[in-house]
Amino acid sequence: MEVASRKINVEKSKTTKINDVDFDNLKFGSVYTDHMLVCDYKNGRWENPKITPYQPISLNPASKIFHYGQSIFEGMKAYKDANGEAWLFRPLDNHKRLNISARRLAIPEIPQEHFMEGLTALLNLEKDWIPTTPGSSLYIRPFIFASGEGFHASPADEYKFIICFAPSGPYFSGKVSVLIEEKYSRSANGGVGYAKAGGNYAGQFYPTQLAIEKGYNQVIWTDDNTHEYIEEAGAMNIFIRIGDTLLTGPTSDRILDGITRKSILELANVQGIKTEVRKISVSEVVEAAKSGTLKEMFGAGTAAVISPIATFGYQGTDYDLPELPDSYASQLKKSITDIQYNKSEDKFGWRHKV
Repeated sequence: MEVASRKINVEKSKTTKINDVDFDNLKFGSVYTDHMLVCDYKNGRWENPKITPYQPISLNPASKIFHYGQSIFEGMKAYKDANGEAWLFRPLDNHKRLNISARRLAIPEIPQEHFMEGLTALLNLEKDWIPTTPGSSLYIRPFIFASGEGFHASPADEYKFIICFAPSGPYFSGKVSVLIEEKYSRSANGGVGYAKAGGNYAGQFYPTQLAIEKGYNQVIWTDDNTHEYIEEAGAMNIFIRIGDTLLTGPTSDRILDGITRKSILELANVQGIKTEVRKISVSEVVEAAKSGTLKEMFGAGTAAVISPIATFGYQGTDYDLPELPDSYASQLKKSITDIQYNKSEDKFGWRHKV
């Protein structure tokens, strides 16, 4: 096996689970490959990464992850083209964003060579796990958490960086209905909303469960102060098409700088789709729905790429969106996935060969 760096020690698993996997019927993120990358931060520095068989982690109950929530992660995918070659999509953006999250949570930043060389070595070992069923990919989860011990409320002195893989099918299927949130917030100014911190998502679960109990699939988050402005769709950035203009909110302390979001804006510009990055009021969206100028709403993120919204609810009323034969959502999703799966020219330099 060829690895990216001699720094990375590889302990191969004595067995494989791959023959037990139904690659044509994969749930999202529920099957895991044979190996994982582990890298420890001790004595003020990141040690050399190593690849081990996929296995449980043993932690002291006093590890600070359990008490003070120093935990961050990224979401990426690897794709296999028709020739069997493996590709990543904008991986350096994921590394950059992981370190942005690390700084906000007082976690030591992971060096680029640890991230990229470790990821490449692990992918070279697990290439056979990248599914080829249409719509499927190898989901990649890099994460860092505090493994240092102590009950004192302060940053830990030890951390673990881990990368795990999960061959996965589509994240969402079918029509998605959402409820515009009027009480709860996912983040606030000066907070950690722009970071991929585990606690951000934990705080979303309860309001989302309330929406599910009302018959919706997800929540549309609004600003923390007035709840008058639309910000995100569940765990994704949101795009709204009014007329022929595609709108999305500006990034801020509260909104994640999504890699799919950035890709959509760049592709739309090339394809002649008018875009506006600005605050979007709930009242504007409701009025557009009533007048018939609201054409599309969709979430955008690594897991789903683009997830069209069929219905949104607000103050007891549901508003159905039209089904368009050539929607911006379908057009932009095809453009992104064609680049990801090496089916089209990559004019942006986003595709990274493994």
